Formats: sequence, structure tokens, C-alpha cells
Amino acid sequence: MNQQSIAQSLFSVTAASRQYDDAIEHKINQKTKPLGALGQLESLAKQIARVQYSRESELSHILLNRTESAVTESSQSSTHLPLYINKPTMLVFAADHGIAAYGVSIAPSEVTTQMVHNFIYGGAAINVFCRQVGFALEVIDCGILQPLATDSGVVNQRLGEGTQAMHLQPAMSLAQVRQGFEFAKLLVKRHVDNGTSMIALGEMGIGNTSAAAALMAAVLNLDVDLCVGRGTGIDDATLTKKVTLINQAIDLHRNEFTSIESILAHLGGFEIVQMTGAILAAAEQKILVVIDGFIATAAALVALKLAPQSHDYLVFAHESHEQGHQLMLQALQATPLLSLGLRLGEGTGAALALPLIQGAVNFYNQMASFDDAGVNNVV
Repeated sequence: MNQQSIAQSLFSVTAASRQYDDAIEHKINQKTKPLGALGQLESLAKQIARVQYSRESELSHILLNRTESAVTESSQSSTHLPLYINKPTMLVFAADHGIAAYGVSIAPSEVTTQMVHNFIYGGAAINVFCRQVGFALEVIDCGILQPLATDSGVVNQRLGEGTQAMHLQPAMSLAQVRQGFEFAKLLVKRHVDNGTSMIALGEMGIGNTSAAAALMAAVLNLDVDLCVGRGTGIDDATLTKKVTLINQAIDLHRNEFTSIESILAHLGGFEIVQMTGAILAAAEQKILVVIDGFIATAAALVALKLAPQSHDYLVFAHESHEQGHQLMLQALQATPLLSLGLRLGEGTGAALALPLIQGAVNFYNQMASFDDAGVNNVV
């Protein structure tokens, strides 16, 4: 199978246009501040502007069907458009993992379903933070052990009743990878069609730090010891077992790692597959994707191997307490917005990053220029 055959057949990802970069940078530099004084918010504003002006330019061609001269005129005026964050939506993907039955976590797999019910009732940290900052929250069942009631409010995108134990057999089939990508593509399209300009990714799944660490080790060709952390707070004996089982999984399947998608099928999780698909789908639609912690970044790692251009659309929310996350961020040349020692998952770090993203948008839109304010340009 061709390395990127599934992703290539489903997604067409192009890089964000650089044609407006000089105008964007000039606009930022003319704000009433010393050059670079807003630090990382300036690079964030530039990224958001690049993405949104690319999308506006593309839509002027595809949707408005204007004459060539009118389209050119519209494209040239794109940098005068305000930036926006419309209907920001947190997507929390939940699934169970076969390896969890072999003692790699302090909690049994049943906790995944229990926490999904907590999300439904609004009592989890992600509910609290989404309410605080203004994220809409949607929970997706990608394959927890027991199906939920049809009226639960959770989106049903089940790929099975948890993955297989990856140290004994492939976690899933390539057909399930494809189905997960297809589910994610439709999910993202539904939100974009409803006016969403930015999604954020969170997850829930007992055992998913094992899947994320295995993917990281296999994709980046790193020692498992560098990729594995304590997850929910496991002791030394459990950590040793976790490392052993992940090494066993990689050794078992190594000869089958013929593509990034085959690595994902052998070692991944249903929620990681669908987060990967959501990243590719959002990049195809040219909207921003806020990446949470270790597991979401593992999905980003896979997505970037499948479509490197998707990097333009990713905002990395925070650096978690997991050592593997820090190394993954370095490998992806990603600079996170926050470093709070978080290791909860659920999308909590991504939710907390929303005010910073809004701050970047607001200073770009509302802050006066030197000419506007009648202030001497001292830079």
C-alpha cells in the first residue's frame, strides 16, 4: 500500500498562502508598540491572518465566481479584513484501548465511559473551562467499551468496542483507519458549514498515553523510554510494565510498518485516528486547529507525516508534564502558548489557550497604528 494512499484519497491539504505576509507584518509592526513587544502574540496573529486571508482568497475564487480582475482586486484587499474567531468548538474524542487491560494505568477502562458521562453532565474540567472561555463542547464516541444511549448527546462515530491489545495484535485494521478519517472529515465539515472558524482537539481514553508513546517511538524512531511518561500518575512498577509492553508491541509489528498509516493501525487508538483525520480535514478547509497535550500532539505528529502542509493551521496550546510531549513538540518545531505542568488531557490546555488566541485577534483588529493615534513611531 502506498504510504499516504488513504489520506491522499480523502484529503487535499495545501499550505496557507504567503502572499500577504509582508502586508500582515507591516500592519503588526505599525501598531503603537515597540517592534516585537507583544512577543508570541505577534507570531500567533500573523499565523491567524495568513490562514484566514488564504481562506478568504480561496473562497473568492471558488464561491463568488468573480471575473479575474475582480478576484485580483478582492485578493489585494484581503489584508484589510478583520480577523475573527467564530463559534470556537472543542471536540473531545473518546475511545478505549486493549492494552489497558494489562496494567499500564492506575484506572480500569470503565473509567473512560464514566468520564464521558461526566462530560455529558457538565462536571469535568473541560466542561468548566469551556464554559469559562466560550468554547462550544462536543463529545465523540470513537469506540468506548459500551455504546451510549442514542439520546446521550454524544456523537456516535464508533470504530469498535475499544482497540485490540497492541502488544499482542494490531490495534485496528487499515479499514478502521479509513473509516475514522471519513468520520472526522464529515464531522469537521459539519462544523465549518455551521460557521466554525476554529476547532480544538481533546480526548479521553484509559491507556491512550501508551498508544501515543508507541506512535511517537515508531514514527520518530526513538527509544521507548524517552517517549513514555507516568500518564495519570503510575508508580515505578507500572511504568516499567508500560515500557515493556510498548517495546513488545513495536518489536511485534516492526516489519509491518510499511507506511505512517500502517503504524497508526498497529499502534494507535480510535480517538487518535479521528483526531488525525480532524486535523487533516480542518487543514483542507483552511481553519485553525488548537492542539492540546500529549495524545493530541501524537495525532498531529501522524497528520504532519501524512500532510506536512497542515502545520500552517496548527496552534499548539501548551507543553504538558509528560516528557514525551516536550520531545514531540521539539521534533515538530512547535512553540506552545502555555506551560502550566498540565497532564489531564480532555482538551483542558487547548481550552485555556483560547483567551490568548482571542488576544492576538483583538490586538490585530483594534490596536491603533502610530498614524491613527498621532504617536511618533519610535521603532
